[in-house]
Amino acid sequence: MLAPIVLFTYNRPKHTAKVLQSLKQNALSKQSMLFIYSDAPKNHKDRHKVLRTRQYLKAFQKRYKDSFQDIKIIEREYNLGLAESIIDGVTHIINNYKKIIVLEDDILVSPVFLNYMNDALSRYENNKNVWAINAYTPPINPSGLGDCFFWYFPDPWGWGTWSDRWQYFRRDADYFIQSFSKQEIFEINLKNSYNAWQQILLNKKGKIKTWAIFFYCLAYKHKALSLTPSVSYIQQIGLDGSGIHCSPFEKVFNPKTINMKFPISYPSEIRVLDIAIQKYYKFFKSIKISFLARVKRKIQTIYKRFKTQTLPHPKN
Repeated sequence: MLAPIVLFTYNRPKHTAKVLQSLKQNALSKQSMLFIYSDAPKNHKDRHKVLRTRQYLKAFQKRYKDSFQDIKIIEREYNLGLAESIIDGVTHIINNYKKIIVLEDDILVSPVFLNYMNDALSRYENNKNVWAINAYTPPINPSGLGDCFFWYFPDPWGWGTWSDRWQYFRRDADYFIQSFSKQEIFEINLKNSYNAWQQILLNKKGKIKTWAIFFYCLAYKHKALSLTPSVSYIQQIGLDGSGIHCSPFEKVFNPKTINMKFPISYPSEIRVLDIAIQKYYKFFKSIKISFLARVKRKIQTIYKRFKTQTLPHPKN
């Protein structure tokens, strides 16, 4: 049996339509159960777009009912927010089906996305050293990585896992703050090349409400790895300011191409390659340099504009 697909939506009907159309292009969609969660509006401003999204979902369900084994739409009666909606939905579905494929409404998928996800979920189902199957890879140079490789952490941009791994999930900032040492935080932050731990602290302060960082840290605690493709099987289409947690700056994370290759070869060993570590460090370092350069250019531009302004004569 193939893993059920669970899609989480909110108030972006155009993004949702693109994701569903890309999913429908997968040959295995006809053998797959599709569960679509639609969160309720959190305010009056979002109400219209949520209703439009739900109208599209019902139209899609009616028109393309034969493109999936079944399509079920779950409309939330009140707003949970993305984090709570994902935690609740994943827990409910995975407890019934034992494995799962998870998408959000801005994750465009490859035509062989379901082939890769289901094949990998079956291959590593009984190997507890594998925590999750990632569909996303940042735009690193894939040379030397094979078709896929093992990386430290699960990634929320298209992923799959099993119930006996998800059972350990807990969204408890205090637990992580108390149980992680300085060295472990250093490793979580990829030797300070990427400040992932900051998300735990921001969740603790109530400034953000996310879920993925907790699954990320739990994988590290369990010394488990996640299978990752050398070229991403997804593209992020929500980096246009329309999402809550994604901004246009994050476009640097988006892969330039989408993976069309399947079947693929799998790693002979479950371990992280040194070359993969080097490529990730180089990527995050380049982002830091790029970001600082943009800030510097912005400051210089503002300064030049200020200098060239014609000041009014004191007598005027």
